[in-house]
Amino acid sequence: MARRKKIYEGKAKILYEGTEPGTIVQYFKDDATAFNAEKKDVIDGKGVLNNRLSEFFMKGLTQLGIPNHFIKRLNMREQLVRAVEIVPLEVIVRNVAAGSMAKRLGLEEGTPLPRPIVEFSYKDDSLGDPLVPEEYIAAFGWASQQEMDEIVSMALRVNDYLSGVMYGVGIKLVDFKIEMGRVYEGDFQRLIVADEISPDSCRLWDMETGQKLDKDVFRRDLGDLADAYTEVARRLGVMPSNVTHTPQKPTLIN
Repeated sequence: MARRKKIYEGKAKILYEGTEPGTIVQYFKDDATAFNAEKKDVIDGKGVLNNRLSEFFMKGLTQLGIPNHFIKRLNMREQLVRAVEIVPLEVIVRNVAAGSMAKRLGLEEGTPLPRPIVEFSYKDDSLGDPLVPEEYIAAFGWASQQEMDEIVSMALRVNDYLSGVMYGVGIKLVDFKIEMGRVYEGDFQRLIVADEISPDSCRLWDMETGQKLDKDVFRRDLGDLADAYTEVARRLGVMPSNVTHTPQKPTLIN
């Protein structure tokens, strides 16, 4: 069997050339990082859970007519996605003050925001992914004004979907980040949601207890990260309700 060509390796995923033109195989690693990779660990089963959860969310977006790069899950750790030209921005949607926003503005963590707030950060690990205003984005040509308007509109639609899904299983969607990619169909170009949507990229709190069910568990040493992600998957029906996390072999529904 021919060895696949690796295109890129990041903190949580490895990208390989896909089997067909215009596709990429996205492999989910068990690596966990925080504070711009200053804190690192390997969490058994994390990649399996994120692969399945991201599939669940991307399929939900597709059903709502929100375009994204997901094609199909290949196995427990890999999915086939469309190749895109990534817009060099992280798009952050906040519903509740937490994390860096709470620190920047001196707000108590957990303060509800008057409306969802969309922020942009420039994708550059060496700079710590700094927040940037729309003026910078337009000036440096990272995205046009029309694209920014479309990105904000799409991000808020994703927020509506994720908030509703999480509310239905007793989880508060505090904030999340997504990435956008450009795809070309002849002379036509459009934006689609890319990368992943998982507890790695969302802040999720239990609505009754406030328990963290996201990567803050790892950042703040609040317990077992795989247990937190397994709980999210269980509530969403991705895992049977009678299954608890087993480090080597998470049980998933096909």
